[in-house]
Order: sequence, then C-alpha cells, then structure tokens
Amino acid sequence: MKPEGGGAAPALRVLIVDDEAPARSRLRDLLGDIGAGQPSRVVGMAANGVEALRILEAEPADVVLADIRMPVMDGVELARHLGRLDKPPAVIFVTAYDQYAVQAFDLAAVDYLLKPVRAERLAAALGKLRPPARVADATLAGLAPGERRHFSVSERGRILLLPVADVLYLRAELKYVTARTAERDYVLDESLVQLEEEFPQRFLRLHRNCLVARAAVLGVERAGEQDGEAHWAVLLKGVDERLAVSRRQWPAVRQALGV
Repeated sequence: MKPEGGGAAPALRVLIVDDEAPARSRLRDLLGDIGAGQPSRVVGMAANGVEALRILEAEPADVVLADIRMPVMDGVELARHLGRLDKPPAVIFVTAYDQYAVQAFDLAAVDYLLKPVRAERLAAALGKLRPPARVADATLAGLAPGERRHFSVSERGRILLLPVADVLYLRAELKYVTARTAERDYVLDESLVQLEEEFPQRFLRLHRNCLVARAAVLGVERAGEQDGEAHWAVLLKGVDERLAVSRRQWPAVRQALGV
C-alpha cells in the first residue's frame, strides 16, 4: 500500500469493533491523535462481529480493530470469517486480557494490543499493516476461546452467517460440504474431518460422508429390509428425511444416542 510518487501514505480505512461504547470512542480518538503519522479514516463502529460484517458489506476496510471477548460473535470468530473474503482486511486484536498467546498472533501477522491502548503502540501496530496482512485461519482456530457460533457461506459476492445451531446435518459432496437446515441447503468450503474435530460434542458421525447434529436426532429406525440392504437410519426433527448409518459407525452411534 505504498503511495505513488513517494507522497504521503494513504489513509487506512479502519473499522472499530468493541461491545463497549467508551472503548470504541477511545480508539476513534486515538486514531485522530496519531493521524499525522498514521493517517486513517474510521468507516464504522460495531458492537460485535455480526454488526462488523454487515458494515463491511457496504464499507470496505483495510484494518479491523477488534475486541476479543464480545457477545453474539467474538473477535476471533470474526477474524476467521474475514479471512474467507477475497480481499480480507488486516485484524488487530484489542483486549483487556493478556492470557492469550501473543507469539501465535505474531506468527499469524496479526498484532495484539492490551487495554488501555497507548497512542504510540497503536501507531506501531498500524505501521505493520502496510500492506495489510492476511490472518491465518489455522492459528485463529487454535486460539479461539470456544467453538464457532456461525459458519461462513459465500453467496453472490457476500458472506452469509449460518448459525451452527440451525444445522441439522453436514454432508460431504465432492470438494464441498453441504449444511442442511430446516429451510434449505448451504455450501461450506470446509472439510468434514475438520468440522468433526471442531464440534465433537455437537455433531455425530453417521458414515464417512455425513455428520448429524445430536440435538436434531428424533430417533432411529430399521430401514431397507425389503430390498435386502437392511441398515439403521436416523430420523430428524423438523424434516421428513432419514440419514443412513453405516455398519461401521452403528455401534458408536447407538452408544452416543443411548438406543
């Protein structure tokens, strides 16, 4: 992001994300204080990750200053969604908690500021982001305080947020995973193995290509006896659909469901 002709650096477009209004205002004021050395323009302020993503649909940003602990969607999950954009903004985490792995953020080319943020420290962080750095999703996954609340779904040039709790099952199809809800299917650019590892308590493997949400299971039934291919199938809440259980997985499924 070097200016043409050696002129002054262009203003960074900044999005501030913090659930506390005074913290958002302080960061905005600090950006104004360091504007001579690190010019910037605040494109918006949000109280959580969901609000931030909606703002970014209309106002692109070069860098996001994000608190880590926030309701609805925290800063780490927000960064993971941002990393799926074609041109993701850089992310600088701002938090009052110092127990996170600072070294890991450095490896991911993401800076980390402790509250109360000092002007010179903020200026130094912004100085690292010319050009903006890309967030490493694998590193963020390891640093997340808990499992994600949403999946990222790319449709028609925008990111849709699919609540994980709405998903009835996940099915691997070719290079993608289909997430089924009571209303429709969504395509995720993720692997079934990674999703199983991330959500071991939420989803249960039925066979090599399918995970079912434990909360969505209504019961099981014996199926396929008439054509000689007898097997067990899982009944789902809210949809008239059965999911086959492989012979290999049936003992584990039976134990997990208590049937």
